[in-house]
Amino acid sequence: MADVGGIGDAGAERIAEFVRPLRVEPGSLVDLAKDFDPRYKAHLDKQDAADLLRTGVELLSEYQTRLAAQGTHGVLLCLQAIDAGGKDGTIRHVMSGVNPQGVRVSSFKVPSSEELGHDYLWRYACRLPSRGEIAIFNRSHYEEVLVVRVHPEHLDRQRLPEEARGPALWERRYRAVNDWERYLSDNGFRVVKVFLNLSKEEQRRRFLQRIDVPEKNWKFSAADVRERRHWDEYRQAFSEMLSATSTEWAPWYVVPADRKWFARICTSAVLAHTLMEIDPQFPVVGEEARRELLAAKLELEREEP
Repeated sequence: MADVGGIGDAGAERIAEFVRPLRVEPGSLVDLAKDFDPRYKAHLDKQDAADLLRTGVELLSEYQTRLAAQGTHGVLLCLQAIDAGGKDGTIRHVMSGVNPQGVRVSSFKVPSSEELGHDYLWRYACRLPSRGEIAIFNRSHYEEVLVVRVHPEHLDRQRLPEEARGPALWERRYRAVNDWERYLSDNGFRVVKVFLNLSKEEQRRRFLQRIDVPEKNWKFSAADVRERRHWDEYRQAFSEMLSATSTEWAPWYVVPADRKWFARICTSAVLAHTLMEIDPQFPVVGEEARRELLAAKLELEREEP
């Protein structure tokens, strides 16, 4: 790999090595409670953390420019987390060094009546990236096997025909999502998925902070505590989702989220690593275009005072 932004192969390899333990191996059986520690921080000290984040942001900035210039690939970053997992802050910090014109963030709340009139993937398909663009889903199509699974009453609003229900519903959705992501990958759109893994105790602490600090009251809703009562059900749904949908073409990365600074470093590294794998290049102009450039240069130089 060529030197990018002065970082070189060593920095790129460090990014690749850093994200490797976070990746959910396709076909593996995940148990979140046993397999991933929300407080893991890879023995980084503050200086290492700052250096790694800088490297990740610099790589993102350079590769985003290349991605837009080449105009053949797009990248979709899916962020999933339990409430207070830090999705908004992660997006804000990770994308701090990129051109906002090349990034689109979509948040998915309760579906509208129009969205419910379509298949469950329709509203997500409408927000996919263009070629040369990075799209971020703040929550994503995986809500359809998480919230809807924990609260099956939501299926009633989707007005599914009777034959589309039943015990095999979730396996069919896993298969459909995998096939959809494979289709996107085959057409030049890379899908990378990050689960911010927050502990129950850290969620409790963040909820209390949102209540105690007036400037954060707006972030808190009583519904958050009601959802917390389903903690075990969500952990089981997340574990099954990770097991069933981490694929070679669209892998999941489980990012420890109890330390916000570390979650941001991990997400930055994962996204940078994805762009490194694409390795977009600046287009090389043809001979005719080159002659036009030289003619334009000559005309401009003649105007020199």
